[in-house]
Amino acid sequence: MSSGGGERTSAPLSSTVLGVAIIAITGMQLMSTLDGTIVIVALPRMQAELDLSDAGKSWVITAYVLAFGGLLLLGGRIGDAIGHKRAFLSGVGTFTIASLVCGLATDDVTLIGARAVQGVGAAVSAPTGLALIATTYAAGHARNRALAVSAAMQATGSVLGLALGGAVTVVSWRLAFLINVPVGILIIVIAVTRLAETRHERLPLDVTGALLATLGCTSAVVVFTQGPARAWMDPVVIGAGVASALFFVAFLLVERTAEHPIVPLSVFGNRNRVATFICLFLAGGVMLSATVMIGLYVQDVMGYSALRAGVCFIPFALALGAGTVVAARVAPFIAPRWVILGAGLLVPAAMVYGSTLNRGVPYFPDLVLPLVVGGLGTGVISVILPLCAVADVGPREIGPVSSITLMVQNLGGPIVLVVIQAVQTSRTLYLGGTTGSVTDMTPAQLDALDAGYTYSLLWIAAVSVLVGAAALLIGFSARQIAAAQHTREAVEAGEL
Repeated sequence: MSSGGGERTSAPLSSTVLGVAIIAITGMQLMSTLDGTIVIVALPRMQAELDLSDAGKSWVITAYVLAFGGLLLLGGRIGDAIGHKRAFLSGVGTFTIASLVCGLATDDVTLIGARAVQGVGAAVSAPTGLALIATTYAAGHARNRALAVSAAMQATGSVLGLALGGAVTVVSWRLAFLINVPVGILIIVIAVTRLAETRHERLPLDVTGALLATLGCTSAVVVFTQGPARAWMDPVVIGAGVASALFFVAFLLVERTAEHPIVPLSVFGNRNRVATFICLFLAGGVMLSATVMIGLYVQDVMGYSALRAGVCFIPFALALGAGTVVAARVAPFIAPRWVILGAGLLVPAAMVYGSTLNRGVPYFPDLVLPLVVGGLGTGVISVILPLCAVADVGPREIGPVSSITLMVQNLGGPIVLVVIQAVQTSRTLYLGGTTGSVTDMTPAQLDALDAGYTYSLLWIAAVSVLVGAAALLIGFSARQIAAAQHTREAVEAGEL
């Protein structure tokens, strides 16, 4: 182990992924991914027990995703500055303590605040965990296997989060958070004893840029969560809108002069890449919004239990996985704009069909059909867009650009989600419905809520159409995407 001077241990890199080190590195990947989805099916129980408003219910999700997406780039830089093992342990420890606070929360302020701290911990531990793979496993077969395990953990987390969230919520929604505590302690023990520290360099961190970006997005979320509840011309809403604009302007000014900017503005010099980032932002919003709105619809309106709601999403996750396989096969042969456009048509078709449903329809085939069709299209897009982001990028720039890609996608999720939820709430109130717990609603109010949810799916369809429109501006060829795919795989495997 390092003695604290910052030099990496001289022990040879592992030539096999067999052992407990991989549990620590990929276990945190699993936890952070799982936590993004496990809460969705637990939300109705949280709202009922803690008497959350609809805006508060929204913040339980967006607080985590905003902190994670906004601080993701800074988290990776922290690992470079203080050593990846130290940063990883700090992130896991923060995430674990925040999970405990979430599980014991008795009011909305504590829960939402702890969720934001969870996002901070995940933002530090996720990128440093990936970096530890390169410093723990030898280049070639061992590192490739470790990266494959990491990718599998993230994919598993998306599926397991929904199913596990439903299962534990049957007992108590608090278990959705408390389950992280023993897992986090185990990861810390393994990391302390089995992982080596990495060499680090004293780089100035662009903390100001990271905070301004996060505050700008947070202020935008406040606008759309408080707009329907108060009034769009309410001083709080207007003030949040003005603050958001000022934060983003300040962010651009800071990034122009920062010595090590968190988002180098030169990345946006390529028109095709700018179009890709727009697509990523919107696509991240479509995926999160569709998952949340359908997850709440089947519980609040259709009356599904938390367990049944989690299980009903499994076809969506399987279809999403199938879509990623299809995308990897066709990416080298078809220009990305046409792949995105073709797959993108599946998503609005699924959402438009879903908007015609009501709470009396059966799960099969009425509900499972849009889940499978939408999941397939989302899976294809989730592979092609990140490849477009790193097309024509040198090996040394792939890491930073990939991190920016993740940040853009993660920030798009909560921003689009709050807009969709504002639409759903406004439509529900317009039709004579009310907000709050569904247990206190009359049949007429429940009908209004039903119509509000299905109407919101039309807006998700509209956003997915914008993804396709932006994709038409992506001019990368299939050959460039194939080269990007090869270069990224080589960089991840340590061959470049």
